[in-house]
Amino acid sequence: MLKVENLNQYYGGSHILRGLSFELELGKVTTLLGRNGVGKTTLLKSLMGLVKTKSGAMHLDGRDITHLAPHERVKAGIGYVPQGREIFPRLTVEENLLMGLATLPGSTPIPSRIFEMFPVLKQMMHRRGGDLSGGQQQQLAIGRALAMGPRLLILDEPTEGIQPSIIKDIERAIRMLAATGEMAILLVEQYYDFAESLADQYLLMERGEFIMRGKGESMPRDGVREALAV
Repeated sequence: MLKVENLNQYYGGSHILRGLSFELELGKVTTLLGRNGVGKTTLLKSLMGLVKTKSGAMHLDGRDITHLAPHERVKAGIGYVPQGREIFPRLTVEENLLMGLATLPGSTPIPSRIFEMFPVLKQMMHRRGGDLSGGQQQQLAIGRALAMGPRLLILDEPTEGIQPSIIKDIERAIRMLAATGEMAILLVEQYYDFAESLADQYLLMERGEFIMRGKGESMPRDGVREALAV
């Protein structure tokens, strides 16, 4: 689905991402872990085209997207849920979801599965996004990214500042999406237990490099929790 080869990024004279290579598969959840400041957000911005690629290559469904603009990557099939949610607070829930359909024909309806996963959004269609709780805003942000039917869904710390009951809803939704086999999912997460429970494979970053990688089921045996704590 997504193939990244020898990706390098620099900020000024600092080498932020150092020769990263990995692949994401349809129907699989890949969790990206690492402490703050190791390059996770820079990697996501690179995947979305928000930061221009210095060197390396990215292919989505066999198509070279290395130098595509962000809106072109969305049209190619990448859905992005940024850290902090970044919904439109003055727009209603319905209007926020319709923004997710911007790359599709105007008559395209909001997919019903969004409301099946997050029923509260159906109940609050005419509420402004800024009036929702943090957990509800996170559900809205995920729904907005799902509206266009992505082939790759990127989630940047979806549990940050979210109450436990909503975290369970988000976990259930991610499992449901992976089970369809319609998309690959890249989950960036600080909450180890959440990441381990969902991971088909994992990538652990430190100082812009992957220092560990493997199958999700091997995370306890590989000592990923301990590596994060060091």
